[in-house]
Amino acid sequence: MAIKLNTRVFELYKEKYSSLSQLARVMGMTTSHVSRVKTGKRGINQRFIIGAIKAFPGYDLADLFYITPKGVKSSKLPDFREYARQKYPDELDEDLITMIGDLIERQRGKHR
Repeated sequence: MAIKLNTRVFELYKEKYSSLSQLARVMGMTTSHVSRVKTGKRGINQRFIIGAIKAFPGYDLADLFYITPKGVKSSKLPDFREYARQKYPDELDEDLITMIGDLIERQRGKHR
């Protein structure tokens, strides 16, 4: 199965930067390059990853990037709780799923 690298940079940048141009400047890239990544006309490459790390120094790579199977829209992916219920219906009880989901959300909240 082929996988696709996706980014949360375009969800996060508005909290820290006033425009896509400002984000691109901090990333050390052209606005057109960053815009093409945003629209899906260009893939995420090493230069983009390094630029994202520069633009969001307090974030982990896992906060900035994630993978999905190719052809699956990222918005269709379930959240952790839904995924855990589907993947481990007999192994994880609802209290444990909720606790882990809350921990994930708190950790993400620290970086916003």
